[in-house]
Amino acid sequence: MNHTPAHDDRAGLVEADDKALEVRALYEKIEQRVLGRTWTLPELALGFTQDAAYVGRLVLAAEHTWGIDGDVDAELRHKLAECLWWVFVLADRLDVDMPEAYAATMDKIGSGLQQTLRGMGA
Repeated sequence: MNHTPAHDDRAGLVEADDKALEVRALYEKIEQRVLGRTWTLPELALGFTQDAAYVGRLVLAAEHTWGIDGDVDAELRHKLAECLWWVFVLADRLDVDMPEAYAATMDKIGSGLQQTLRGMGA
């Protein structure tokens, strides 16, 4: 599995972002009918932090130090994907172009790490 996306190819992230917002729009329809409103930004952030915290428990379960009911691998796969979804949803609400921010951040971190490695004589 290749974990290094091409720096100038954001198509996959743009597609994921679009899909995340399509799913969010469905949630908003349900929220509007049930609550009479859609979730606020703090409510969305709380939803993300709850799912991200559960990833921690699932990692412990994957390492056999925490028990959960169900298939740990399936739960971990689902919850990690859900966390990615939350990131796209939050980025949209905060007017952050996530594909661009990701590419720029990875370039910056990568350059810094390369410089560190050069400084270490690697």
